[in-house]
Amino acid sequence: MQLSKDHIKSINKALNYIEQHLESHLSLEAISKVAHYSPFHFHRIFKAFSNETLHQYIVRKRLEKASAILLRKKDITISELSIRYGFTSNSSFTRAFKKFYGVSPSDFRRQGKGIYSKIRKVKSKIGQPSASFEAYVCDSYQNTKHMPSQIEIKSIAAIHTIGTSCIGVNNLSSTFQNILEWAGPAGLLNQPDFKMATLYYDSFKITAPDKVRMRACLLVDAPLKPDGEMSKGIIHEGKHIIAHHEVHIEAFERVWTALFIHMNNTGYKMRNEPPFEIYHNDFNTHPEKKCLVDLYIPVE
Repeated sequence: MQLSKDHIKSINKALNYIEQHLESHLSLEAISKVAHYSPFHFHRIFKAFSNETLHQYIVRKRLEKASAILLRKKDITISELSIRYGFTSNSSFTRAFKKFYGVSPSDFRRQGKGIYSKIRKVKSKIGQPSASFEAYVCDSYQNTKHMPSQIEIKSIAAIHTIGTSCIGVNNLSSTFQNILEWAGPAGLLNQPDFKMATLYYDSFKITAPDKVRMRACLLVDAPLKPDGEMSKGIIHEGKHIIAHHEVHIEAFERVWTALFIHMNNTGYKMRNEPPFEIYHNDFNTHPEKKCLVDLYIPVE
């Protein structure tokens, strides 16, 4: 099914609505109403966009959120998580969790971080285990502790954005290309200091790379009117850990992991906001093909 700009705009609305209401009742009828489509038509375009049915997407997102809480917050019981994310009973939550991760919630918590990441089960086309983000977790500090960087903790003002969402890391580049093709005629690229950013709504430690949801966007001075698949957004004000880097693209995963390790070591907790990165150059024009990038983690 070929998706139009209107389709993608509607899917973006639905994705935002789902993200904000994972702890509430989510029905096909309610979400399709947000997207301004009939339930039947919305179900078709959602699957074409995400390669999952709406039900599969919601269950996966809830289980991934629950798994992150299991690892971070030892005082929350499995019963509380079951109720929070809309499962009818502990047994139904446990069955869904075990089907997704291969272990029960209690075993997942007992084994600790990274042991049963869903990513580790991803297979390549030839049936061999794919390279995973887990490989970076064990040696990330060793690989990045000598990497030039500057880390600061400060409060930032709200940042306005215009852009669109995509699912899967392989779709990020084409999504940015679509934004640039739209932004040129709109006059948004005339200023020499324009900047682009990526917001991450999922963690690569928990979500498979082809399922991670991201928002590619331009930073703008004031809210812009939505246009086609492009929607306005805002990065909320508040305290952030910020790392300034000059690195090759291949190092992004490692520097992100090192920054999260820094957050944990300094006693901060991530707020319920997406981490993001802001780019300050086109790496193709850098003499060493490096990116000038700032990484942001919202903290409390």
